[in-house]
Amino acid sequence: MTSASAPRRLLMVMPYHQLVRKAVQAGFRVWSVWDPALRERAYLDQVEEHSEELILADFGDCAALGELIADTARRHGIDLVLHLGSEDTMVPVAETAEALGLAPNPARAVRGLNDKAALRRLLNGAGLSVVRAREVADAARAADVLDDFTLPVVVKPTRLAGSRGIALIRRPDDLLEWSARVERDGHRGPYVVEEYLEGPEYSVETLSADGVHHVIGITAKETGGAPYFVESGHVFPAPLPEADAAALRDLTVSVLDLAGHRFGPAHTEVILTPHGPRVVESQARLGGDRIPLLVDVASGFDIEAWVFRALAGEPLTAPVPGRTAAIGFFGFPAGVLDSVSGVSEAAVLPHVHSLHFPWSTGDELPPTVSSATRHGYVVVDGDTPEQAAARIAAVRDGIRTAVRDTTADVPPALAPEGSLR
Repeated sequence: MTSASAPRRLLMVMPYHQLVRKAVQAGFRVWSVWDPALRERAYLDQVEEHSEELILADFGDCAALGELIADTARRHGIDLVLHLGSEDTMVPVAETAEALGLAPNPARAVRGLNDKAALRRLLNGAGLSVVRAREVADAARAADVLDDFTLPVVVKPTRLAGSRGIALIRRPDDLLEWSARVERDGHRGPYVVEEYLEGPEYSVETLSADGVHHVIGITAKETGGAPYFVESGHVFPAPLPEADAAALRDLTVSVLDLAGHRFGPAHTEVILTPHGPRVVESQARLGGDRIPLLVDVASGFDIEAWVFRALAGEPLTAPVPGRTAAIGFFGFPAGVLDSVSGVSEAAVLPHVHSLHFPWSTGDELPPTVSSATRHGYVVVDGDTPEQAAARIAAVRDGIRTAVRDTTADVPPALAPEGSLR
């Protein structure tokens, strides 16, 4: 794609407000589609500020959403349809865009990356990053395949995002607890049961243009361990021997080639096992948990802006990080927040690039058992990973909370579900 022929009218589904702003800065006119049930009005106002038009839709009605996309594209002469939000509606939007001839990425690539079972079938069928796995139609059938594995195993929904409905099964009784949990939370199959991968976890951040995959960098992930494996922090770039980093890069590029990914970001999670890297999952989107900010802080490369600069035909070169950037998540005791101090002091430190603590006195802090129930975060830079880690630790220590424990009164069935990658 050359700059002269680059599309200039974008229909973006579920665009985060900063993406609309950066698309406009790259020279595009943007029509935005959002479900008002998913964001507060003030957020949608920010999206609308930079959009030609903000169009409201029910993302739960895929047929109506497809008709809306087709009608909007026809009325406004849309060149491309982009979906860079969460995975729930990515595949039907990609299918609609492809049918209209407005898809930057084949629908099969989006489906192959975002559907965990489809990706596992694709990889195993090609003999790439082979992991033993079985797909089951519903939670009741998961027990039927346990005899095919050596415990522990991981069981997870194939099409849900955000670690919803995922569990580590160490013994058969764990499966009973998981089945009750997913039924209580209204999750539906299919599910995939697969061998548990042991080793440190990384994510490989990429940006593809015209089928060429540029590895922007590798992020090291830190978790709180069993039983919920909640991610407690990330470090970019990951401190890795070059041989290991090359293996992760090569595997990820092969995965994207195999899936037929042509354009846009991808976030591929990989475990570095004793037998080499194995893919956990991949998504045709930017990494969450402020990973784009980590990339920018460490290297000056704004991956969000470059999505649109690449779409406009600008040549893309992967960055070389000059510093370490890290994010540390807060996990204070659960209960009613009686007092808090040190937040404003930490936020103005020169090495702090973002600090998020959305709680006020009187709020109830939930137990930290999933990514959605973490209590905030801080993003810092450092000359080394060790310095960045020390700065995060100092911020955590400097935020003092007085929390009144109320969790003993919460029935176990009401506790939020865990998170496992």
